[in-house]
Amino acid sequence: MKFRPLHSRVVIRRVEQEGKTTGGIIIPDTAQEKPMEGEIVAVGPGARDEKGTVVPLDVKKGDRILFGKWSGSEVKLDGEDLLIMNESDIMGVIDTSGVAKKKAA
Repeated sequence: MKFRPLHSRVVIRRVEQEGKTTGGIIIPDTAQEKPMEGEIVAVGPGARDEKGTVVPLDVKKGDRILFGKWSGSEVKLDGEDLLIMNESDIMGVIDTSGVAKKKAA
């Protein structure tokens, strides 16, 4: 992808959730909500503070994150549906290494 977000913006790919509940009920595509989990594809250099220095972002490319249901702007780049949003719209980073350790134990 040849797209670089500016300032404190990030580009996110939604992570598709499984279409089945834990009890085994299959949810049709029309009844599923948009996932609020995604993977960061690209990050901007950071925002500028009052002195003009660049403050780097807390997230990096490859992080799995949670964001608000109505956050960001939907765009289509290279035939792929992506989201562009500010870092402030991100609720948190999902630590996938802790999940892998629990499953292995």
